Amino acid sequence: MSQINYYTEGGLKKLKDEIHKLKTVDRPSISKQIAEARDKGDLSENAEYDAAKEAQGLLEARISKLDNVIANARVVDESKMDTSKAYILSKVKIKNLNNNMMVDYQLVAENEADLKSKKLSIESPIGKGLLGKEKGEVVEIEIPSGIVKFEIVEITR
Repeated sequence: MSQINYYTEGGLKKLKDEIHKLKTVDRPSISKQIAEARDKGDLSENAEYDAAKEAQGLLEARISKLDNVIANARVVDESKMDTSKAYILSKVKIKNLNNNMMVDYQLVAENEADLKSKKLSIESPIGKGLLGKEKGEVVEIEIPSGIVKFEIVEITR
């Protein structure tokens, strides 16, 4: 069974743009490489042909995966989000109680995660630990370096 994933409009558009490029640019390019390698003769000892066929297999697997993700994607209407608890697409300000550092994150689907943009996957340990929690709540989250206590300072959309 496929898992439903929630995205922002921008995140879903990015996925659709990627699959469009894979189908319209990359797929024809690999087909051309296979045809050129085939024209060079004996396929049993043709490394170019083998490499192109392997690249084609990887490309088709990626296209299939993205097709499945897009088919099960849902866009979240951010204007109707509840800010009483941390949910996917919530912007959460947290305070690390071990060192008093404050950090802002937006909780997003795995495919949209980007720490440089402060987008934290809901599949990550911290993302999972924040889901469903309220402002003012203190959560203990196990991360690779140990258990860290975070206070949820603010939740917005």
